[in-house]
Amino acid sequence: MTADSLVPVSDLLAHHAAVVRTSIRIVDHVTRADLRKPTPCADWTLHGLLAHMIAQHHGFAAASRGIGKAERWKTRPLGDDPAADYRASAEDVLAAFAEPGVLEREFPLPEFSPTHLFPGAQAVGFHFIDYVVHSWDVARTLGISVDFDAAVLAAARPVAAAVPGGSIRTAPGSAFGPAVPWHDTATLDEIVAMLGRAPDWRD
Repeated sequence: MTADSLVPVSDLLAHHAAVVRTSIRIVDHVTRADLRKPTPCADWTLHGLLAHMIAQHHGFAAASRGIGKAERWKTRPLGDDPAADYRASAEDVLAAFAEPGVLEREFPLPEFSPTHLFPGAQAVGFHFIDYVVHSWDVARTLGISVDFDAAVLAAARPVAAAVPGGSIRTAPGSAFGPAVPWHDTATLDEIVAMLGRAPDWRD
C-alpha cells in the first residue's frame, strides 16, 4: 500500500490531523469505569485498545524523527486519567507530523519490519487509516457516534481497499481481520467492514 499514490500529498497531513483530533474528542468521553468494556477488536478491552493506540502514537512520532527503537512502541498501563494519557500521545504524533519535510523522510517502523525503511507518505498513510478505524472502535465501544468529513472518508476508502487481504489478515498480531461482507452505502461502514469490523457491532 502506497498511501502517497492514493491520497494527494497536499491533503494527506490535513486528513491525518483531522482524524487524530477526532479521536481525541472521542476518547475524552472515556472514564476508568469504561476500561473493562469489550471492543470491536476481539482481543482487547477498551484498556488494551487505548494502551495500543497510545503506544502507536508515540512509536510513529519517534519514527518520524528517525528513531526506530522498539521500546518506543511498547504498551504501558493507563494512568488515573486515561483520556489525558491519550491526549498527550496524540499531541505527540500531531507535533511530529507537523514538522517540515515529514512526508519526504524515511520511517523506521520496527513493528512492520526490523530492517526496512518506509517512505514518509506511506507511513503517515498507515497511521491515518489505523486511526479512522480505531476512532470508530472506541466510539462504538462507548455507544457514541463518530463523524468524519466527507473528504476524509473519500481519502480513507482507497487506502482501506489497498490493505492486503488473504492469510495475512488471520496471522497473530494482524492489524486488521478478514473483510466482513457489508452492503450499506455509508462510507465509514464500508471502510470498517473492509478492515474486519462488523459495522453493526454492539457490546
